[in-house]
Amino acid sequence: MMKQCIKRVIMSFLVVGLIIGMSQPALAVQEGSNVGETIVIYGDTLSADQKEQTRRLLEVTNPDEVKEYTVNGQDIAHYIGGDPNSNMYSSAKIVRQEEGQGLTINIVTPENITEVTNEMYANALLTAGVEDATVDVASPVQVTGTSALSGIYKAYDEEGVELDKERMELASEELDVATELSDKEGMDENKVSELLAEIKKEIADQNPATKEDVERIVKEQLDKLEISLSEEDRQLLTNLFEKMRDLNIDFDKVKNQLNDIAAKVKEEFGDILEDESFWQKVEDFFVGIINFFKNLFT
Repeated sequence: MMKQCIKRVIMSFLVVGLIIGMSQPALAVQEGSNVGETIVIYGDTLSADQKEQTRRLLEVTNPDEVKEYTVNGQDIAHYIGGDPNSNMYSSAKIVRQEEGQGLTINIVTPENITEVTNEMYANALLTAGVEDATVDVASPVQVTGTSALSGIYKAYDEEGVELDKERMELASEELDVATELSDKEGMDENKVSELLAEIKKEIADQNPATKEDVERIVKEQLDKLEISLSEEDRQLLTNLFEKMRDLNIDFDKVKNQLNDIAAKVKEEFGDILEDESFWQKVEDFFVGIINFFKNLFT
């Protein structure tokens, strides 16, 4: 059991390292293509000093060489049906990648994005139809992070990439469900993201025809991941994925994007991950501080 926990900790470190390595724009950019172009969208509540701080956080060294937009409360209402009076601090930098590169999310200020993880953003953006991009998210003050989605959607809209409004609203609902499960059920955020991703993969594989089929898939994945939820929250998940099924989302495409990081981790670190002696050494090293990590996997 201890060894399994440690493996998950080390896997998290490896994935973070891999994501950092993947976060550079694609080099192969054809003339006239918007692939590789950098777009930055700022929350309009930022003061001038905070905006400049956000530029530094997002490593926007030369604003003249990027496209910059601003997202406000009216945009939240327009894109995801949110509160138009919302304060907007979280901002994002988007670099669109070549087809097949996958979706990479990097929260630059995790201490200030209090409720949303990289994986939660990735799951929601894939639901909305955002693919093959590197997205960095930052805020100079503490925020939940949910409003950053609206900024990303607006950036795509401004660039002439039409995203389906129903899918955008559903993606926002998915993020709300993820954060609610994390808060109410006390689940680790990464466990929530894993659950949502696994349900999507099974929907792609099984192509459920009815709500009962979706309910069965949800139950199977909860059992597989040994997650116990209240009946109310089980229904919350079933309703969410039933809406996704009704929207005819191409789950095969979503599944491929979800598998992308996992496949690259295996390719880069496969030998290490299969080396039991390596894990034994890691276990020996971490045995003195295992209590620090165990709350991550409760």
